[in-house]
Amino acid sequence: MANLQFIQEIAAPAKIVGAFFVPHRMGAWYGRELDLQFEVQGGAIEFRSGLKVRLTGRIGKHEMTHTAVVTEFERGRVLEWQFRDTYGVRGMQRWEINETAAGARVEMRDRYEMPGRFGQFFDWLMTRHTVAKRDRAELQRLKRLVEHA
Repeated sequence: MANLQFIQEIAAPAKIVGAFFVPHRMGAWYGRELDLQFEVQGGAIEFRSGLKVRLTGRIGKHEMTHTAVVTEFERGRVLEWQFRDTYGVRGMQRWEINETAAGARVEMRDRYEMPGRFGQFFDWLMTRHTVAKRDRAELQRLKRLVEHA
C-alpha cells in the first residue's frame, strides 16, 4: 500500500484556497494531465459527505474511470474521498487547508492499494513515483492558480 503525503504553502488566505475545492473548479488544477471530467451526483455544486463523484479521463489511449465517495468535507478546510477505479485500485485522497501567518498550507495525503502481487510490485517499481510526481504537480498548479487569481 502506498501512503504519500505532500505539503504546499500558498501565499493567499485559506478561504481563497478553499474556493478551489468545489466540483466546477477542481478540474482547473486536479487531473489536468488526464483531462478529467467531473460528474457529481445530482449535479451538486459543492461537495458533502456521502456524495458520489465520477471522474473520467484518459491515460494515453486508455479511458480511466474513477468513482469516489466523499467521506469528509468542511468548506475551506477539508476534502476527503475514498475511491476505486476501473483497474481495481482503491484508496483515499485527503486535502487539509490550514491558515498560516504567510497565507495557507495545503496538506495532501494520497493512500492507495494496487490489486494483486504484480500490481504491488509495479507500484513499488513505478506507479508510486508517477503518482508522487502528479500530486506535486497538482499542488503546484493549485498554488499558481490561487496566487494569480
